[in-house]
Amino acid sequence: MKFSLALCASALALMPGMALAESADNETIIVTARPNPEDPPVVAAARDDVSRTPGAVSVVANESYEARAATGLTDLLRDVPGVLAQRRYGEESRFSIRGSGLDQSYHQRGVLFAQDGVPFADADGFSDFQKLDPLTARYAEVYRGGNALRFGGAQLGGAVNLVTPTGRSAQSENLLRAEAGSFGFARVSGQIARTWGDWDAFAALTAMQGDGYREHAEQDQLRGTMNLGRNFGEDREVRLIVYGADINQDVPGTLTLAQALTNPEAASGAAATFDWQRDQEVFRTSLQTRWRFNDALVFEGGIYATTTDLYHPISLLIDQQIETQGAFGRFDWQGELAGRRAELYWGASFRQGHVDQILGPVMFPIAGDSRREATGMELFAEGRLFVTDALALVAGGSYGRFTRDYEDRLNAANDDALDDDWFAPRIGLLWEGENGVQVYANITNSVEPPHYGALVQAPYPGFVPVEPQKAWTGEIGTRGRTGAFVWDITLYRAELENELLSFNPWQACQLRSSMPTIQFIKASSSRSIGKSPPIGCCARATPILTSSSMAIRFMATTKSQSRRNISIAPPCVTRIQPGGSWRQASNGGRATRGSITPTRCRRLAIRSGLSTPVGISTMASRCSSMRAT
Repeated sequence: MKFSLALCASALALMPGMALAESADNETIIVTARPNPEDPPVVAAARDDVSRTPGAVSVVANESYEARAATGLTDLLRDVPGVLAQRRYGEESRFSIRGSGLDQSYHQRGVLFAQDGVPFADADGFSDFQKLDPLTARYAEVYRGGNALRFGGAQLGGAVNLVTPTGRSAQSENLLRAEAGSFGFARVSGQIARTWGDWDAFAALTAMQGDGYREHAEQDQLRGTMNLGRNFGEDREVRLIVYGADINQDVPGTLTLAQALTNPEAASGAAATFDWQRDQEVFRTSLQTRWRFNDALVFEGGIYATTTDLYHPISLLIDQQIETQGAFGRFDWQGELAGRRAELYWGASFRQGHVDQILGPVMFPIAGDSRREATGMELFAEGRLFVTDALALVAGGSYGRFTRDYEDRLNAANDDALDDDWFAPRIGLLWEGENGVQVYANITNSVEPPHYGALVQAPYPGFVPVEPQKAWTGEIGTRGRTGAFVWDITLYRAELENELLSFNPWQACQLRSSMPTIQFIKASSSRSIGKSPPIGCCARATPILTSSSMAIRFMATTKSQSRRNISIAPPCVTRIQPGGSWRQASNGGRATRGSITPTRCRRLAIRSGLSTPVGISTMASRCSSMRAT
């Protein structure tokens, strides 16, 4: 009896444990992990979206540069492989992707700069660095080369698109950032983000001032951004985005090689004497929507308008009033075709605008009054068909048309116009393993219509009807992650036709009879390896030389973390003549003046000023059919 009671007691004692074990088998187990601070959900979703591109793409989150003094693209994109961003003064930089606009020593061309899909460029494609505000970008997308097709971009360098935070995607509801450092640098930024019902709003205000690394490089800025959105259900919204800026900058000018080596902080004598400046007021507004029709189809598009008032006294006074309007739209479809997974996007973009420009005397007795009108239109599409679960065939292209209409209000004999159309195809492969590793290859045609900086070289009023620059680019690469190791490697080669070159401020040259070649390896370590392929009579493998000096300044942030901000003097330009002789000059990245004849060739090689050369070179057998004012 005692044994039976003990046995019953033991059974009763075990029952709770048995019941617990049984319930444990059925209950849901939740596993938690620490999120990646530089890859929040909104950024991770963007990475996943761009990873479907069969080519070199990157996403840079605001979290990756928030702890350092990011004042321009040189700071925002400094760790992005394959991107050359070299500061000149303020936000003004030498910027190039895949050799685009490499000889451009002021402003920028060859890469589409945009925010929320709205170009910062004027209607002719000429871009400005100062209009970008890194602090009011939730993240930045970098599409190299032909991978920018989804924006309608067909330029050699691709596109950089900054995405504005919304009331739902902002880092914080309330954010205050204050910075101070050497060279008189100080910046304060305040941001708020709110949601109420179906509405959300984001607003930011940034004020900055600084003396600059060089003399006569002072600047002060005030920028404001607002993003107001209305949600109409899952993945359906309409947004009003407004941006304004008041930017005042002194221009330090360029130095000779001897001056750059002995006193790189100095301003040029003319810049200090005549008080060179670059002041502008910028206003941009866009009305956009993202609208999902069903599980397979979504639309993104909008309309926009931008205005810029520029007051720019340098060796001559440049006074411009710039207006640009445009519209864009894109459909994204995902479904099946013949029983296989398929994806397709197609769309269009259009822009028009004009520049009213007055030239006045500063150092030279110059008078100018002109109107420059421009339009641009692109129709684009790209499809992906997964012939297997891992391998996709990719094909697409863009058709475009541009117009340029120049009116000289002081001399009607200089009036002229230019218009043309083009088609740029694209084909490629994309393979993705189960672990997310990707291997891709593609061949892309790119086209860059000439901007007014090439068509009209002030102070001369003549119109130079140069042809669009074209190129064929072959690309192969891989990207992925294994544990803590992440890689992104691309090899590409581009052959250019009608390359737009600026050998000095007032002459234009195009290489028509030859195909200059650009090639190098882009790796995630941000180290690039380049060489000159043997082409024609001028080809020789010659070391890339440098004379750039470097200064380091330490900035303090509100998180009490010190960061280095490297300021580099104007880059060195190495010029190699067919006979094999060479000479150097430093003129703000621009080759020194000199006459150009069809029998003389040049090689322009730009180095970053640090220990690693950027692998870019342009070679040709001869310069022919040259047009110059």
